[in-house]
Amino acid sequence: MLHDSPRVFSIPSGTPFLDALARTLIADPTLGQRLGRRVELPDITILLPTRRAARALGDAFLRAGGGKAMLLPVLRPLGDVDEDELLLDVGASPEASLGLPPAIAPLERQMRLARLILDLPGTPEDRDPGRALALAADLGRFLDMALTERADLGALARLVPDEFTAYWQLTIEFLKVLTERWPEELARLGAMEGVARRNALLEAEAARWRDAPPETPVIAAGSTGSIPATGELLSVIARLPFGAVVLPGLDFALDKESWDGLGGAGTESHPQYGMKKLLQLMRADRSDVLVWPGCETAPWQQARLRLISEALRPADTTSLWRANLAALEREADGALHGLSLVEAATERDEATAIALMLRETLETPGKTAALVTPDRGLARRVATELRRWQIGIDDSGGMPLAATPPMSFLAHVAEMIAEDFAPVPLLACLKHPLAGLGGEPARLRADIRRFERHVLRGPRPAPGMAGLRAALGEAKAELEARGRPDRDLAGLEDLLARLERAVAPLADLAAGRAAPFGALIRAHIVSAEALAAARGEGGDKRLWSGDEGEGAFRFVSEMLEAAPALGEVEVRTYPRLFAELAGGRVLRPRFGRHPRLFIWGPLEARLQHADRIILGGLNEGTWPADAGIDPWLNRPMRAELAIEPPERRIGLAAHDFASGASAAEVVLTRALKVGGAPTVASRWLLRLKSLLGGIGRADALSRPKWTGWSSGLDRPEFVAPIAKPRPMPPLIARPARFSVTEIETLIRDPYSIYAKKVLKLDILDPIDADVAAAERGTIIHKALENFVRAYPEALPENALEELIRIGEATFAHAMDRPGVAAFWWPRFKRIAGWIIDFEREHRAGLSRAYAELRGEIEIAGLSRPVRLVGKADRIDELDDGTIAIIDYKTGAVPSAQQVESGLAPQLPLEAAMAARSGFGEIGEARTSRLLYLRLTGGDKAGEKRGFEPDDLVERIYENLVELLKQYELETTPYLSRPRPMFEARFGDYDHLARVKEWSAAGGGE
Repeated sequence: MLHDSPRVFSIPSGTPFLDALARTLIADPTLGQRLGRRVELPDITILLPTRRAARALGDAFLRAGGGKAMLLPVLRPLGDVDEDELLLDVGASPEASLGLPPAIAPLERQMRLARLILDLPGTPEDRDPGRALALAADLGRFLDMALTERADLGALARLVPDEFTAYWQLTIEFLKVLTERWPEELARLGAMEGVARRNALLEAEAARWRDAPPETPVIAAGSTGSIPATGELLSVIARLPFGAVVLPGLDFALDKESWDGLGGAGTESHPQYGMKKLLQLMRADRSDVLVWPGCETAPWQQARLRLISEALRPADTTSLWRANLAALEREADGALHGLSLVEAATERDEATAIALMLRETLETPGKTAALVTPDRGLARRVATELRRWQIGIDDSGGMPLAATPPMSFLAHVAEMIAEDFAPVPLLACLKHPLAGLGGEPARLRADIRRFERHVLRGPRPAPGMAGLRAALGEAKAELEARGRPDRDLAGLEDLLARLERAVAPLADLAAGRAAPFGALIRAHIVSAEALAAARGEGGDKRLWSGDEGEGAFRFVSEMLEAAPALGEVEVRTYPRLFAELAGGRVLRPRFGRHPRLFIWGPLEARLQHADRIILGGLNEGTWPADAGIDPWLNRPMRAELAIEPPERRIGLAAHDFASGASAAEVVLTRALKVGGAPTVASRWLLRLKSLLGGIGRADALSRPKWTGWSSGLDRPEFVAPIAKPRPMPPLIARPARFSVTEIETLIRDPYSIYAKKVLKLDILDPIDADVAAAERGTIIHKALENFVRAYPEALPENALEELIRIGEATFAHAMDRPGVAAFWWPRFKRIAGWIIDFEREHRAGLSRAYAELRGEIEIAGLSRPVRLVGKADRIDELDDGTIAIIDYKTGAVPSAQQVESGLAPQLPLEAAMAARSGFGEIGEARTSRLLYLRLTGGDKAGEKRGFEPDDLVERIYENLVELLKQYELETTPYLSRPRPMFEARFGDYDHLARVKEWSAAGGGE
């Protein structure tokens, strides 16, 4: 028979909850005979919110018993609102679950919901399974929330009267996936929702104990009853003959007026809202709650609890602050003892300061410390900062499974196949530490670096293995044409053969348009294991070993088991599906972390204790998180379904903050800027500051020493500024041959000439470069060259058609490259039309045109022979005996000022070479025109810009002679970017010259 009055206790915030619970029960298992006269610890059943709390309570009993062997109470987890896979332990009540279908696995539910979404009538033909999976995950979270609140989803159809917008009408129509089709699917499968099953188990246990109360004590400790079904069970336990409920952190300091106002609309964000609702469910009042025996609070703790309670009091009663200021001022010293605030400039500074606090904790033997934060980014930063002292910290939040090496390797394998062996995903896969291809991993990486350097640098090869082999053949032919041995390419054919064999299972499926999802997963696994195999070690062992490998294997196994639910998918979408399904998984390490330092999320921190508590990330949007906008139900709809508003989660977060801030030693931290943007301090922190400002203690919390130490942690004792490089090689090593384009580089950035011609360092092309400026310029130049060579004097009647025909032949070898046929060929046809218009006007006074004419002269007046070479895009002999020099530009054209000043000397120097018979075919010739033709193929297909030579040619040539004389002096350095104001881009050798280092000291460029 149940008692009329509930038996409810509370352990004050700031008191180590589990230690107090264990200490009292060891001292008196009868709890002052409230649990019976002859009770031993093993007779007691203790229900806790999570499995983690159950394990921690076992440790607390060990500490309270001084490490002595003892028989513990029965510890069972209830399951809490944010905890995955935690149900009431059915082992103690098997009859409660006999009639319940099994819970559907989370991955299977997501895939089946995605399939239902894809099968909806009216879904576009190009529907995206990846998007459907993401939407299914959101639907699953909505369903969990609705089932937790025990809302009647069948009532959704009645919730959209005509005054709501069409958006909500469409939303309710879409939610029929959950209200109509999903229940049918579950019934067909003989399964039920995990949350519904948990509710049923909790309700069955409550009913069983209500009808037949247990004869042994039952204590429910630490739960806030945030799940309604849990709250009902707690209400039953509180009235059992030998039952008790122990609440965490009930606020006894809050005045009666404020307490009575809680529980109504608008108070959901208060930390005691949940407690008030739970006590109402128990038909109890705060006056019925007793302090847990042995938890008498010290004066400082009472003062701290009153301070936090005042700071977080309901907004409607903040007018009482003024009346309470005098009492708060008297207790301020005690309340603020051990409470401090660190406001760092950035999130990195915040993480470094926290890491310093954790490191400093270890200086005190036996002292523990914990960072409590919902900010996973901050947690990872702190863990990284601690590595500078070789400290591995226990982060209960773990790390994203997708970021582990096995999962990243699996993702790279899928991406490589889906992208048809495009350079970037190919290199990401084969350079991965797990890649082996049956040989030595180090040798494979050396081979793939050679393959990258000689084959993958530059334009993307044609798709597939055939494209890679063709690109390798082109690389060999290029080396042979240069007369260079191809030993750098030795063994690369074998590399491609081994790669093709390894990925054949997945590549064969990828050749089709669609395949069963399960078949793709199995082929993916086989291919990944073959790629991971190394000499003497199987790929399965390398891929699935260790905590990370086991976590990846569990995920892949679950995905494979659930795969039939999704059915057939398009192969190209497989990498996205894999990434979407892996996105929410977390891997938590099992061991190997520091025993005295911890990182907890707010959920994990509940009921836990450390000597120093650091509450990090106290900014709006982080802690508390934004209430958010529910995409499925607006506020009136939620109210109609009796679903708590989004602010309820803020109330839970506020309770976590209040509990943490009540500890003996607490440091509150926040970053003033995150991601470069200013932040707003957490509402709780602002309230606390305002309250302290009212008693004249506004700065009492500030502890700037931590930010000062963190900012100085990486500050060197002195900074030795690096100077600009000033290489001065001997004359014999200095170049004695220049092209006309290199002269411009010598003027603008001499260091580039030093790196290229003295150090002999070649520039690497970018990986997977599309037909960029240089490549497209080469093709367009070649097409125009072929046209001019074919028609050096008069134009044919069908000039445009002929130029396009020649262009087609020139472009033919590049048409298989992505972007050429779709982008640059149409542009060339527009260029061709503009060129023909130009030719018809320009050739009126033309005698003969020469294309790609090579020239060379020796520069007189120097102490040693120096040769100037060049290749003019086009030189035209005119009827008046002079010549015109034309340069095609597919990029930017030099300005008139740059040409006149000598910063763009190419055309004037080519004219100077012609005047000295440098171009043999035309002999000595005077230049009358210098022309740039800018060819873009855009809206304005071409543009002509001309310059009058006059005295420009000889002046530029004389300047060149003087410049080369300077470089004959071994004391003349090759400076890096001496004229940066005229340089519009970064140089190819700026990283070698360390430009960013020495230029930063001067404020940049």
